[in-house]
Amino acid sequence: MGWPGEQLPGVQGLYHRQDLESMESRSPKIKHAVIVGGGLIGIEMAEMFHSRHIPVTMLVRESSYWAGVLPPEESAMVNREIRAHGIQLILEDELQSIQGDEHAGVTGITTRKGEKIPCEFVGLTIGVTPNIGWLIASDLETRRGILVDAYLQTNVPDVYAVGDAAELREPMPGRRAIEPVWYTGRMMGETVAANVLGAAIPYNPGTWFNSAKFFTIEYQVYGHVPVVYDGLNDFCYWEDPKGKRSIRLVWDRENKAVKGFNLMGVRFRQEVCVRWIETATPIDEVVRQLALAHFDTELSDNAVAAFQQHYYKETGRPVLPPSKGGLDRIIKFLKSSKV
Repeated sequence: MGWPGEQLPGVQGLYHRQDLESMESRSPKIKHAVIVGGGLIGIEMAEMFHSRHIPVTMLVRESSYWAGVLPPEESAMVNREIRAHGIQLILEDELQSIQGDEHAGVTGITTRKGEKIPCEFVGLTIGVTPNIGWLIASDLETRRGILVDAYLQTNVPDVYAVGDAAELREPMPGRRAIEPVWYTGRMMGETVAANVLGAAIPYNPGTWFNSAKFFTIEYQVYGHVPVVYDGLNDFCYWEDPKGKRSIRLVWDRENKAVKGFNLMGVRFRQEVCVRWIETATPIDEVVRQLALAHFDTELSDNAVAAFQQHYYKETGRPVLPPSKGGLDRIIKFLKSSKV
C-alpha cells in the first residue's frame, strides 16, 4: 500500500497459513498489537490476539466499524461489543507510518492525526484484492479482477475465471462485481463445469447471504439490506434492551414484498428467508409467520415475539395471530419451496 515501514518484520496480513504461523511465532514477544482496517479479517485477528491476552488497538478510518456494510444501529452494536472485550477501537483515523528497523522489527505506528502507538505487531486487514499481477502481460482483459461475462468466460476463447479473481462485467442488480466469499466461488465452479460440458448456463448466485461472528454476537444477512435509507424500501428495526441482539426486516415500499433480513445475535433459517424473498412474500405475512424462520428458540427467549410486537406498534398494522406449529410445519414449508 506504500506505507513507510510496511515491509518491516512484524507487519503482515492474514490470508495464508504462513501468516497464521507468523502470528503464532511472534505472539510470545508481542506486548501490543495494532490492526489496521475494520473488516472481518481485522476482527478475527483481534479476537485471536485477545485470546492470548495480548492488548489490541483497532484503527478504523470510518466513523463506525464496518459502516459501509452494516446499517448504523448494527455497526454501533459491534462497536460496543469490541470495546466491551477490552479492544481499543480508534475511529476516523488511519495509518500514516510504521516505525522500527529490519533487526528489531516493528516498534510502533503513527496515525494520520498524529497519535503514536507503541507496538510489536501491525496487522494490515484493509480488504481483499485479486492477485492477478502475473496476468497483466497476458491477453486476458483485467480490471480489478479477471473480467468475465455471464457464463464466466473471459475474452480469450475457452478460458474461464472463477472465485476471488473473477470480476463480472455485468453483475446482477444488488450484487458486486467481485464477491470474495466461499459459496459464490463454489457456485462459479459448478457453472464453469456445466459450460465446459456444453450446457451454456449463465452464472446465477441467487439471493445474497453472508454470516460472521463479532466476539459473542453472531451476524446473518439475507437479501438486500441498504446501509442507509434509500427511499425505495421501508424497514423495521428491533433491538434487545441489552443491546446485543437485533432483527431488521426490509421490504419494498410500493408492493410491500420482503427484500432482506439483517440479524445480530439471532439465528434465522436461510431456506425460509430466501424463499420469502424469492417469492416476494408480503411483509405482513412474513411477520405473522416469522416463527418459521427462528432457529434458536431453545437457546434464548423469544426475540420473534418481541419483534412482532414492535413491528405492529411501529407500523400501525393490524395485529395478526402468530403462526403456530412445530417441526412438522417447518418441514412441510421447506418441501414446498423451490430453493
